[in-house]
Amino acid sequence: MSDQDSSTSSTSFPKYLEHLSGDGKAIGVLTSGGDAQGMNAAVRAVVRMGIYTGAKVYFIYEGYQGMVDGGSNIVEAKWECVSSILQVGGTIIGSARCQAFRSREGRLKAACNLVRLGITNLCVIGGDGSLTGANLFRKEWSGLLEELAKNGEIDSDTVKKHAYLNVVGMVGSIDNDFCGTDMTIGTDSALHRIIEVVDAIMTTAQSHQRTFVLEVMGRHCGYLALVSALACGADWVFLPESPPEEGWEEEMCLKLSENRARKKRLNIIIVSEGAIDTQNKPITSEKIKELVVTNLGFDTRVTILGHVQRGGTPSAFDRILASRMGVEAVLALLEATPETPACVVSLRGNQAVRLPLMECVQMTQDVQKAMDERRFDEAVKLRGRSFEGNLNTYKRLAIKEPDDKIPKSNCNVAIINVGAPAAGMNAAVRSAVRVGIAEGHKMFAIYDGFDGLANGQIKEIGWGDVGGWTGQGGSILGTKRTLPGKYLEKIAEQMHSKNINALLIIGGFETCDRIKQSASGTKRRVFIIETMGGYCGYLANMGGLAAGADAAYIFEEQFDIRDLQSNVMHLTEKMKTSIQRGLVLRNENCSVNYTTDFIYQLYSEEGKGVFDCRKNVLGHMQQGGAPSPFDRNFGTKISAKAMEWISAKLKGSHGTGKKFVSDDSICVLGIQKRDLLFKPVAELRKATDFEHRIPKQQWWLKLRPIMKILAKYEASYDMSDVGKLEPVHNHGELSAI
Repeated sequence: MSDQDSSTSSTSFPKYLEHLSGDGKAIGVLTSGGDAQGMNAAVRAVVRMGIYTGAKVYFIYEGYQGMVDGGSNIVEAKWECVSSILQVGGTIIGSARCQAFRSREGRLKAACNLVRLGITNLCVIGGDGSLTGANLFRKEWSGLLEELAKNGEIDSDTVKKHAYLNVVGMVGSIDNDFCGTDMTIGTDSALHRIIEVVDAIMTTAQSHQRTFVLEVMGRHCGYLALVSALACGADWVFLPESPPEEGWEEEMCLKLSENRARKKRLNIIIVSEGAIDTQNKPITSEKIKELVVTNLGFDTRVTILGHVQRGGTPSAFDRILASRMGVEAVLALLEATPETPACVVSLRGNQAVRLPLMECVQMTQDVQKAMDERRFDEAVKLRGRSFEGNLNTYKRLAIKEPDDKIPKSNCNVAIINVGAPAAGMNAAVRSAVRVGIAEGHKMFAIYDGFDGLANGQIKEIGWGDVGGWTGQGGSILGTKRTLPGKYLEKIAEQMHSKNINALLIIGGFETCDRIKQSASGTKRRVFIIETMGGYCGYLANMGGLAAGADAAYIFEEQFDIRDLQSNVMHLTEKMKTSIQRGLVLRNENCSVNYTTDFIYQLYSEEGKGVFDCRKNVLGHMQQGGAPSPFDRNFGTKISAKAMEWISAKLKGSHGTGKKFVSDDSICVLGIQKRDLLFKPVAELRKATDFEHRIPKQQWWLKLRPIMKILAKYEASYDMSDVGKLEPVHNHGELSAI
């Protein structure tokens, strides 16, 4: 942190955002419709970013009902009001369905309550119904004010001064049922709840050879069912957008019995609550159970998750997503003019973007219309390429064609894990093996990294061998940090003897919460936490954003003793308020001299009499445990994509005797902005800091100012990627999950 970044002044407005000054402006924030984990993080970001810009921010309690009722339901929010809410599920300002707001009379009352407080900027966190209502309210605003003036409830000057209403939406919905965004607030947390239950069920199901029918939320959207089916390798999934073909009953029972015959001790069937057949008739979990019991005689149980999916603490992903969206929403409100249409803040790839609200709503409604009219293929396409890609990937990985129907490629493809173990590696291996087999290749597993490859630890691996791998942590194949340099001759010999045509290399949060919860019960305590990451500060920075840290020291941003002292002063001032807890993260290799012990001792000494300190080195526990839904699905999708690329390369050279020596025969697959791209390793040399094993440019550093702003530091916020209202397209090929 620079000296400027560490300033604790909140009175002067930063010069780099002067054109967006919120001085004299008032923002109302409300949550409406169903609650979703992460809503509180969005509320916190709106309040703090709004106050940071000089605007007044008002809580509107109980959604539109509170707006209509007014009075104590609309209260100015202070900085401290949103302290310690990041990890809280639901919404602290409440949410309610409001029949009154559906009438013009109700909206007239709401307008009166807002305009009397000067609120002409509205941030609505809810589903498509809530956002549609906000847009109607915005369109009627000037007419409502004129009517209020005519009734003598406000004067003509008020009408002129507050002539138009700005509206920005954020979608809070666990169903991920809103078109235009890869992910909605709450979806990732809901997936965590589902996967926790599935993992628990799988252990008991294996013990007793049971079939479980798991019903998840999604009345009109099958996203939760589809992604959780991908994440746990479910035997069958039922979605409203893609009903099973006629005769599905026999086909499903055949699949279950075949899996049981392969010694698979359990079956998992996932059902979206809105599942239907091709005639739009409901397919219930009870009906599926009866079918399995009657036709197969399997011991079958039904589990309906219900509102447990809305419960619990929000995931790190949802906190970061909501925080980014909240900051972007405030910027959008401050930039808005009378001509600016209502917009919704969305996620595309790893970027926050603004889209026309009503175009997104229309596309969302078009999906339902297509389902009602039984145009199911169109409904899947309208959900976006990401949804369609998930569905195709699931089908490809879940259903094996008979061997005699798969054309053989006569190519051998090997898979190896290298570097440190990482959650999601096993899901990636499973995906690669099954896609490779579907492409007609013979698949081989290499055990224990490059050591194992050099020593011939290579074994053919089949479809059934990778069953149940998605939820396993670590690396089942085994992985080592050993580089191939000293084994090159042996490796070449092994690849030649085994006739390996292609090689797929797969390699190289909750704790902050628990620590913060411990701190919550203690007055005036600062925790100093060391995270892993080598020379890359991603974990420290993003963990800091997700946990509401006061500072995060990283290798990519140099700091000195003055910065440390300034941070201590900042925390000392903070302890004088009602917020009496602090969290500081340190990337393990951020500095040779400013070690975790040094920072702990400095904070302890300088904070004497004001706060005490505790330290914690997280270590390898960060690599342990079961993979998250994100890691399972990202590993699955990126690995499937890699195998498709390898297959295309192999087919391109088949029968030509051609040997690949070009740069694009050795590529790295990863995310770049909104796209999933293959980058030749040769090109990456220019963009890589090999000494520290990090990219020369880190995309996530643009998010660093958000953490500082929300912790009450001044920070220069890069506006180069924001400000434009983008056209609405279907979801891109890349989705967050």
